[in-house]
Amino acid sequence: MLPQLDDQVASPPDLKNLLDNQPMSSFQVLMVVICFILNMNDGIDVLVVSFTGSELVREWSLSKSELGYVFSAGLVGMTIGCFLLAPFGDKIGRRKMFIIALSLITCGMLLSSLVTAYYQLLLCRLVTGLGIGGILPSLAAVAAEFSNDKRRDFSVGFVQAGWPIGAILAGFFTAWAVPQFGWRSAYLAAGLVSALMLVSITLFMPESLAFLLGKQPKQALRQVNRLLTRMNQATIDGLPPMLTQRQTIPFTDLFTADYRASTIRLWIGIFFGMMTLYTVMSWVPTLAKDVGMPFELATYIGTALNLGAFVGSVSFGLLAGRFGLRRLIPVFMLVAFSIMVLYGNLSMSYWLMFAMTFFIGFFVQGGFNGFYPTTARVYPALMRTTGVGLAMGIGRFGAILGPTLFGILSDAELSKATLFTLFSAPLVVAGFMAFMIPSKNLDS
Repeated sequence: MLPQLDDQVASPPDLKNLLDNQPMSSFQVLMVVICFILNMNDGIDVLVVSFTGSELVREWSLSKSELGYVFSAGLVGMTIGCFLLAPFGDKIGRRKMFIIALSLITCGMLLSSLVTAYYQLLLCRLVTGLGIGGILPSLAAVAAEFSNDKRRDFSVGFVQAGWPIGAILAGFFTAWAVPQFGWRSAYLAAGLVSALMLVSITLFMPESLAFLLGKQPKQALRQVNRLLTRMNQATIDGLPPMLTQRQTIPFTDLFTADYRASTIRLWIGIFFGMMTLYTVMSWVPTLAKDVGMPFELATYIGTALNLGAFVGSVSFGLLAGRFGLRRLIPVFMLVAFSIMVLYGNLSMSYWLMFAMTFFIGFFVQGGFNGFYPTTARVYPALMRTTGVGLAMGIGRFGAILGPTLFGILSDAELSKATLFTLFSAPLVVAGFMAFMIPSKNLDS
């Protein structure tokens, strides 16, 4: 930890460079940890519906199509939130965006614990998804803004790991609580956790330094100096000049001759990758219950999927530097395709299903996560935010389509083998698209 520097004054132009090159204070680390916890909470709120899906079918006699709509309702909300709410984080501040988004999440989850009809739950999932879509981009931004240059990539990756950890916790909790207290208890508990996070953020989390310096709202200097003091840095006696213009890149630049092929292949790959990823994340616990497993064991099958997703994401990150993204993504996707085809065609014991589900999560999530650094490497710095944002936005339409289509085809009485073969095929497309992206940056 750096010594206290309150009696010194730093010149505004040196401030960003100073923070980028200094060790992170305990306060900065705490802000990154808070973002991790918030993302963990999002993982709970999104995937709790997959763990309780079989109970919804039992209570309301839902068809597979109707259950698919429940799974996709939250994803529709997330997509709308990403496009409509998230950009306000750059205008009103990260802290205010967190408060608005957490308010929506809390209301959606608590009301979900009170619903008595299918369409009420659909609406509540939509509201919850709106909040999650609004908060997700700001989490990565805040983690990056409170980190120094050396730890920035690690901090953002650490925050992303909160999602599968939250899903794992949701699985263990629902396996314990639902048999004793009913499926609504899972939504109530998740809503109370969100409410606790809302209160904590409102009372204790400051606005990010980057926003205060960039937008300079009322009393910005006082807030900046308070932040600098908490980060054990020198205070400043004046704010840097505000930028009167911000250079923006129109999305049409993604389709110039240099980037057209990469953009199209990225969009196709991410669309099909998300389609399969969210289908298996949504449906696996319900399918395990359908083959006769008790609720607790079926829930643990879903937990295995998310545990595999976490381990696969970490493993992919460690291997990517050695083998390159262009080779590693197709390998992960092809292995995932093979396991999913076997999964649909084999008659499995519980432990074999647990193991194979783990490896589906490992290779599907690990391989898909490779598209994040791939997109960042394809585009130069000035185009990166636009490129990544649009690619992931397009992908979310695949995330919406997958669970819904799986439910519709299940009602059409397609066999498990046929369904898993059909929904593993998009992984081959995703892997091929990643391999065909024309960028030398992907080979190292």
